[in-house]
Amino acid sequence: MVLRFYYKLLPSRALFHFPFSNFCFLHLIIKSLIFFVLASQVLAINPITIRGNKFFDSITNQQFFIKGVSYQPRGLGTNYIDPLANPEACKRDVKLMKELGLNAIRVYEVDNDKNHDSCMNYFAEAGIYLVLDLATIKSNINRDNPQWSLQLFQNYTATVNAFIKYPNTLAFFAGNEVTNNKSNTEASLFVKAAIRDIKEYIKVNAKEKKGRIIPVGYSSNDDQDVRIPLKEYFNCGNKSEQADFYGVNLYEWCGDSTFETSGYADRTGEFINYNIPVIISEYGCNIASPRKFTEVLSIYGPQMTSVWSGGIVYEWSQEINSYGLVEISKDGSVIKLQDFWNLQEQFSKITVPPNDTLSMDSYTQTNVESSKCPLRSENWKADMELPPTPMKNVCECMVSSLSCVASSKIVDNQILIDEYFGLICGMIECEDINVNVSSSKYGKYSYCNPEDKLSYQFDVYFKHKKKNPLACNFKAPSSDRVSNDDNKKKSDAIVSKNFESFMGVMILL
Repeated sequence: MVLRFYYKLLPSRALFHFPFSNFCFLHLIIKSLIFFVLASQVLAINPITIRGNKFFDSITNQQFFIKGVSYQPRGLGTNYIDPLANPEACKRDVKLMKELGLNAIRVYEVDNDKNHDSCMNYFAEAGIYLVLDLATIKSNINRDNPQWSLQLFQNYTATVNAFIKYPNTLAFFAGNEVTNNKSNTEASLFVKAAIRDIKEYIKVNAKEKKGRIIPVGYSSNDDQDVRIPLKEYFNCGNKSEQADFYGVNLYEWCGDSTFETSGYADRTGEFINYNIPVIISEYGCNIASPRKFTEVLSIYGPQMTSVWSGGIVYEWSQEINSYGLVEISKDGSVIKLQDFWNLQEQFSKITVPPNDTLSMDSYTQTNVESSKCPLRSENWKADMELPPTPMKNVCECMVSSLSCVASSKIVDNQILIDEYFGLICGMIECEDINVNVSSSKYGKYSYCNPEDKLSYQFDVYFKHKKKNPLACNFKAPSSDRVSNDDNKKKSDAIVSKNFESFMGVMILL
């Protein structure tokens, strides 16, 4: 059919008047067009966009509601495995997800070095979108010692680079429950900085990466002390620093509850005037098991659809926390659990999108004002002075200017680096590399990699001691400083020899 279509575009008998070389050229063009059409059929899914506080299909202009599930099979363990780098598992699971009627998955961790084309294509074919967390277990903003570092920025942007090209990448989360109570609200400063920088990175690089502008949001918990200031904080201040959308992990509806008694009515009321999309980024309380999922009728019904843009059930596979819809055996086979059937039953009672859904063409937002920033209080300590944007060239330039630097032996040895920080910062001021979250003061090199910051402090100490060579060679928990004075450069062989002759663990250039 496709081949006949393209030949019909030519005038009658035109092919017979072309020279043979032109005919071959035309034949190649036709083959390329056929391949393009067939390839586009595989990826025939419309990107989702945001207007006001709603999601919309960018092609049909119809309002879009997320009907999703958390997807992170872990094999009954605690280690996260990239589920989008396993084509066989994706092909297996996507069939069941389609049977369930899902249109989205939330994935908490991926390996941005792996190839995800097959899985993303499988999900695209099934009309399933991806909401992806940028953090990983090893690379995240730690609520107890928050930082927005160059290393984190590079890891987050690497994940953006890996997924920005897919039409079914719906959104990114820059954080998940980073602030989870009133004792760690300052951590939200760093998440907000991440949102700012990832949004700007996408804006600048989307075209080059053959992608598009993908929204960046935050997924919050439901702590009663901080739920209000949290939603306000990520929606206030400079527009470039605000979340594009907001998620709430909401587990208030347990068993046979109702919209009013569960707390869903109160949570909905809190977002009536919110000017960006809000979703339930996790739901499915399992205090009563198997779960009945009666909240589905409210989430996708008139009580909530004017405020919320759908939700994501936690979670797909049965793990040690017992939230699974299915159980995945060691041999890769899948068993549907009672939760699967119960959720399917509830989904069968709703229409997504609802019959009274909005059209982007006719939609006019009434609540256009951003939130007012929360004031400092007993429950809220984060202000609006965000950490700086990590800049690789600044760190590299700083290191190249130093005379005394940490040796290569210390790289990636965080325990040793911490020991040296404790030592060196006990002798001289370390304000240029430190962060004071309580006062929102950030050293000019605070985002650089740990070994680079340590090198900077070694050099500060070295200059404080008037460049006495011994100041770059004192023995600490394990001496690993290197003199890098331009006037004393030597070949690597000589350096190695001097290192061995000096004290066995030091390098003096």
